[in-house]
Amino acid sequence: MNQLAEMPTRLETERLYLRSYQVSDAPMYLAAGVRNRVHLARYEADNPLTKITDEVEAVDLIRDFVAEWEKGTAYFWGVFDRQTDDFVAQIYIGLTNRALPAYELGYIVDCDHEGRGYVTEAARAALGFVFERLGAYRVSLHCNATNVRSARVAERCGFTLEGRIREDKRAPDGRFTDSLCYGLLRREFESHSQD
Repeated sequence: MNQLAEMPTRLETERLYLRSYQVSDAPMYLAAGVRNRVHLARYEADNPLTKITDEVEAVDLIRDFVAEWEKGTAYFWGVFDRQTDDFVAQIYIGLTNRALPAYELGYIVDCDHEGRGYVTEAARAALGFVFERLGAYRVSLHCNATNVRSARVAERCGFTLEGRIREDKRAPDGRFTDSLCYGLLRREFESHSQD
């Protein structure tokens, strides 16, 4: 547990800061969920952000995030603009294999902040956290094959496309879609970080 006590709960980049959620974020988190429900329906219909309907549910969800953080099994980071403090994205880091160790990276962008490179910037900071602080050997990332922006984030962060899972998701319109599976090894992260 000493290692967890030393874990940073805030990371900074040129334009952003990432921080762990606090219960006091519930009103902001609820508003973000409502605002992004339609935006996230196509690719992130199961994201817990899209499921909350009131502030009590938001508080409960954030408490779950805090508990996962304390157990070291998942890290949910709110991503905020350093100039305005606006919520711009969310980064998820989940433990997938403690023995390796391996983690999974996930992200969403707020509908009002798309196309500005915020997710790539935040994902790079999160990858630094995963490899340098958590000692990861490998990080995986999965995205809908039709989500071109998400795939570009993975590629800009140095991930390698490792496979495609056919028709494992159903879009809101009923069509089946594929998932792209990416991976990033420690040595690749270190090499990519020096570029």
